[in-house]
Amino acid sequence: MIKDTETDYIISTDKSNIDIDYVHEYLSTKAFWSMGRSKEVVVKSIECAMCFSIFDKSTKQVGFARVITDHSTFAYLSDVFVDEQNRGQGLSKKLIQYILEHPRLSDINRWMLLTKDAHGLYSKFGFRNTIKSNWIMEMVNDQI
Repeated sequence: MIKDTETDYIISTDKSNIDIDYVHEYLSTKAFWSMGRSKEVVVKSIECAMCFSIFDKSTKQVGFARVITDHSTFAYLSDVFVDEQNRGQGLSKKLIQYILEHPRLSDINRWMLLTKDAHGLYSKFGFRNTIKSNWIMEMVNDQI
């Protein structure tokens, strides 16, 4: 856990503090990449990932991110968001920096993420569009 003294926000990896209802509500109704995601899927995704939550000084959750990783060679950054009312304070930058510097993740040599509109944020941390696009493959099961 880290407390940002400049903004009075806390970033925590303690899953017991996650406001599941809030995260589910945001992901299923406000995040274009996860519209309609069921609460059961959100719960399972949290159980199976390393999670990072942002809390304001009243301990209300205002942001979230998940990292799916083997803790040694690869990490996938997913479901990153900061609530609209708390944007403009650099929280997303602090969150990404905290994630990348976390002791369990700082030695990862290959990170991946998908973004439609936050290239500017992630490029500040060294993320780049892939030039080896023929290396990346996907399979999407639209029936699930």
